[in-house]
Amino acid sequence: MDPTINLLRQLVAIDSVNPSLVPGGTGERAIAAAIESELRDAGLDVEVAEAASGRPNVVGILKGRMPGRSLMLCGHMDTVGVTGFNSPFDPVIKDGRLFGRGAQDMKGGLAAMLGAARALAESGGLAAGSLILAAVADEEYASLGAEALVAHYHADAAIVAEPTDLVIATAHKGFSWIEIVTQGVAAHGSRPTEGRDAILRMGRVLARLETLDRELQSKKPHPSLGTPSLHASLITGGLELSTYPDRCVLRMERRTIPGERDNIADEEVRAILDAVRADDDDFLGSAQVMFNRRPYETPAEHLILKALEAAVTKAGVPVRLGGVSFWTDAAILGYAGIPSVVFGPGGAGLHGAEEYVKIDEVLACRQTFIQLTRDFCSRP
Repeated sequence: MDPTINLLRQLVAIDSVNPSLVPGGTGERAIAAAIESELRDAGLDVEVAEAASGRPNVVGILKGRMPGRSLMLCGHMDTVGVTGFNSPFDPVIKDGRLFGRGAQDMKGGLAAMLGAARALAESGGLAAGSLILAAVADEEYASLGAEALVAHYHADAAIVAEPTDLVIATAHKGFSWIEIVTQGVAAHGSRPTEGRDAILRMGRVLARLETLDRELQSKKPHPSLGTPSLHASLITGGLELSTYPDRCVLRMERRTIPGERDNIADEEVRAILDAVRADDDDFLGSAQVMFNRRPYETPAEHLILKALEAAVTKAGVPVRLGGVSFWTDAAILGYAGIPSVVFGPGGAGLHGAEEYVKIDEVLACRQTFIQLTRDFCSRP
């Protein structure tokens, strides 16, 4: 078996469920130890540092013999939960696919990164420049790992090896999570003059949110990401059947695209609340942004794009450009001054009950990273 695929099997067999997503989740310690061992064995200089208590990042550096550019290969070690997944940590190879939790998201990309680093180190190292291999924690929740990484490391460019089906993804969406609260007055259901229904008042907000979503999706789409959108994610309210509800809470998500203002979602929701308030002087509603991540687009003129296209071609992979709809750590790297591209092997079952990665794409990804590192880092 190819050593990179054997390593992938080992990584999938390690439980690294994010404890911020799933209470009691194992976290990244065990997989970080395995990656540290792999990098040290390959001859890289390695540093392990906690992004938060018990949540380590692992960074390996391969230095060239002469000055040159620096390239970062970045991937996350954590996975989502395993509810409904049969044998999540028992990697199985079948029909050219490797099955298991995290196989696609994103231990396939991690294995390709590690395999490339080992191949480069064992073939004489780099003539110039440096390779920074970063395995980070917590991407599936708050990206504590990537935030800690960019506080201490910099590179001339980066590849984030999330699953793209070997498409060179130059853009991805952002998102905002917003909590909206409407207030009512609790009263016995038989006394309508005393009660005010917070849920019905939230209905007015929901109707306007639906109208806004139609407007967003009717806009001119981004070339690779489509249109912005929103959805109502969670809603709670009410005390009991015979009582007017005094409070209703809606949590929603707004997906954003490059070119939109950073605070656009907050502005839109507050405008909706103002409009409802204008129709009803007694309306009480408020909103707050719970979490926000900006969309990202690789600078079109940056050399990393042409270098990656050339490396993909040399690896025997068709050059395809596009974007990914999900958010990635590329945004954190990019806004920290490290122009980034998302590129990794494909598969299926992202966050699903059955997940797999395509073995041939893991190997093609590894070869691309080898070629890219040699070419990009050797230039002044």
